[in-house]
Amino acid sequence: MFIIRNRFLPFPRFDAINLFGILFVHRGVKLTPEVINHERIHTAQMLEMGIIGFYIWYLAEWTFRLFRKGNAYRKLRFEQEAYNHQHDLDYLKHRKPYAWLKTMEREI
Repeated sequence: MFIIRNRFLPFPRFDAINLFGILFVHRGVKLTPEVINHERIHTAQMLEMGIIGFYIWYLAEWTFRLFRKGNAYRKLRFEQEAYNHQHDLDYLKHRKPYAWLKTMEREI
């Protein structure tokens, strides 16, 4: 994963953001193996959806969840999968395609 440290991206309150498979990180932020794994999970999601498809789905789901109770960002299926498995550093070795679809079946 290509990593760019800078002072502009990501947005305030976030330490890192994965854009098109490139990780942008604030200067001084310690990148843990879990954070890198979280972002690699997003890269896997992007590749299976097609990068543009990933961002269309991400924005559509985020917009939909803005009008529902709770934290829209943390309830996104892509984020749920990444947060649920970021501590399993071998997750990408056994991850099934489109695993994020099963993340919140009960809620939708």
